[in-house]
Amino acid sequence: MSRAVSDLLSILDLEPLEVNLFRGQSPKSGWQRVFGGQVIGQALVAATRTVDGRPPHSLHCYFMLPGDPRIPIIYEVERIRDGKSFSTRRVLAIQHGQAIFAMSASFHREEEGFEHQAEMPKVPGPDELPSEEDVKGRLLLQMPEPMRTYYERERPLEIRPVEIKRYTSREPGEPRFHVWIKTTGRLPDDPAIHQCVLAYASDMTLLDTSLFPHGRSVFDPAIQPASLDHAMWFHRPFRADEWLLYAQDTPSAGGARGFSRGLIFKQDGTLVASVAQEGLIRERRT
Repeated sequence: MSRAVSDLLSILDLEPLEVNLFRGQSPKSGWQRVFGGQVIGQALVAATRTVDGRPPHSLHCYFMLPGDPRIPIIYEVERIRDGKSFSTRRVLAIQHGQAIFAMSASFHREEEGFEHQAEMPKVPGPDELPSEEDVKGRLLLQMPEPMRTYYERERPLEIRPVEIKRYTSREPGEPRFHVWIKTTGRLPDDPAIHQCVLAYASDMTLLDTSLFPHGRSVFDPAIQPASLDHAMWFHRPFRADEWLLYAQDTPSAGGARGFSRGLIFKQDGTLVASVAQEGLIRERRT
């Protein structure tokens, strides 16, 4: 297991403080605020630890204040309901005495039922795309400095964008973005870990998708980006340490906000999760 993956699992392994109360840490990466996916993943861990025998099937989140990476985050879980089939939890993330994030999550016992799903887009597979070593060797110098810094440090997730040239050009593109993602090392077999890791990863490229039709990205210093809300639905089992296609599109942007959606597929075409997010994409004005 790579050190970056080990660090990610450590970040998701919350410290229990009391019944329904947990403490999470942030990586010492030098970021000025906490990565939104980290808070989503940690909140889902907190909620999952208060439910027995039922996996999560949906979560809905709101980001209210930027997280401070210098101090721990306290997660307070409210057990809203435990019914015959479903359990509902509400989680507040607290720093400096204020709620910075809120999440509602629903858990459902496994049942048989009707089955259908969307078809996976026809895009090149991960083995047909440049690896991270290829990117560092051929494209890194063409990328904006914040993105170069992102690629140069060790990370727990490998991302292979299908439309990677969008990061080296300011030409407006189609309102779609496809990336292959997986962890850079093997994960434990516990399905809950894979769900929490995917929840962590699901915040990584959605906001960028809403900027691509305008030839911009979140790495552009003239853009002030921030996740505002985030929703996710888990459909079928998967492993986050095997390649998953994150197929994203952006139906709308306006009022300094961009809305993006994503479908997540296994390599065999199985749809495993859906995501939706609205984020701030404000252009900084001098």
